[in-house]
Amino acid sequence: MTTIDDLYQLGTSTWLDDLSRDRIKSGNLAELLETKSIVGVTTNPAIFASAMSKGTAYDAQIAELKDAGVAVDEAVFAMSIDDVRDACDILAPVYERTGGKDGRVSIEVDPRHAADHAATIEQARDLWAKVDRPNVMIKIPATDESIPAISDALAEGISVNVTLIFSVDRYKQVIHAFKDGIKRAAEAGKDVSTIHSVASFFVSRMDSEVDKRLEAIGSEEALALRGKAGIANARLAYALFLQELGEDSGLPAGANPQRPLWASTGVKNPEYPKSLYVSELAGPNTVNTMPEATIDAALAEGNLHGDTLTGTQDEAQQVFKQLKAVGIDMADVVRVLEQEGVDKFVDAWNDLLESMAANLK
Repeated sequence: MTTIDDLYQLGTSTWLDDLSRDRIKSGNLAELLETKSIVGVTTNPAIFASAMSKGTAYDAQIAELKDAGVAVDEAVFAMSIDDVRDACDILAPVYERTGGKDGRVSIEVDPRHAADHAATIEQARDLWAKVDRPNVMIKIPATDESIPAISDALAEGISVNVTLIFSVDRYKQVIHAFKDGIKRAAEAGKDVSTIHSVASFFVSRMDSEVDKRLEAIGSEEALALRGKAGIANARLAYALFLQELGEDSGLPAGANPQRPLWASTGVKNPEYPKSLYVSELAGPNTVNTMPEATIDAALAEGNLHGDTLTGTQDEAQQVFKQLKAVGIDMADVVRVLEQEGVDKFVDAWNDLLESMAANLK
C-alpha cells in the first residue's frame, strides 16, 4: 500500500495530469497504473503543446498528415485524438473495474471556442464520436458562454470534465448545468448510469494570485494568510458539493453525482510542501489530478492525515473573512484567474499550431 492507495481509501482518485505518445508507446503509462496506482488521465492544450514539441514520437504521423494536405488544426486534433484513444484503451480495465467511475481520459475542446457555445458543443460532439471510447471525458471550460454546452453535452450522453473553475459562485452554475443536463438525458430515455462528470476546481493558481496580493499589502496579518486561499476555496466548493449533490440531490435514479476534481495541484511556491494540495484536499467522492512530480512527492512525503474535507466549511469561511479584512478583493481575484486561465490555454494552443504549421509545410 502506498500513499496513493491510502488516498483512494479516503475517497480521492488520483489521475495523472499529463499525456504524451512517448508515455503510451514506451509502456510508461501502463507502468504508472501498476506502480503508482493512477486511475485516470487528464490533458489540456498546454500538455499537448509540450508533448508534440519534443522528440520524434509524432514524426511519422506528421509526415502522413502532411502528405494528405490536412489543415494544421485538424492535424493537431488528429494526433491528440489518437493519443487519447490509446490511453483510453490502456485504462479500460480500470474503467471496467470501477464501473466507469475511474479509468477516464480527458480531452479538451479548442480553447479558442471558450466564448462560443455553438462551436463548443459542436466540437464536444465531434471529439466524443472520434475518440469513440466510453471512458473518454470531454473537457469544457466553465465560461459564461460554454456553460450551456455542458448541459447540452450531458443531455446527449457525453461524459464531461468541466474545467477552469475558480470560484464557488461559478461552481454553483456548473452544478446547475450538470443537474439540468442529467435530467434532460433521463427524460430523453438515456441510461444516465453511463454518464459521468467531474468539476475541475483550480487550486494552486488561486494561491499564486492571492499570495502576490498579500505580499503587496505586506502586513503581518496579510502575510500570515499566504497559502491558505486555495485550500479554503476548494473546501467551500466541497461543502457545496455535499449540499447540492449529496443524498438529497434530486438526481434521476441511477445517475452519478458530478465529483469535484482538484486541478492545478502542483505547488508553485517552493516554500510549501510539495504534496500540500494532496494531503489537505483528501476526502470522499473526489478526484485529484496531479503532474507526476506531485504524485512522486505524495508518495515520498506520505503525510496524509485523514479526511481533510468533511466538516471544514466553517474554518474555510473564516479564512475568506480574514482575506477580506486585510483588503483582498476575491471577486477581482477570480475575474483575473478566469481570464488568465483561458488565455494561457489559448496561447499554448496557438504556439502548438504555429510550430505544427512549420512541420506541415
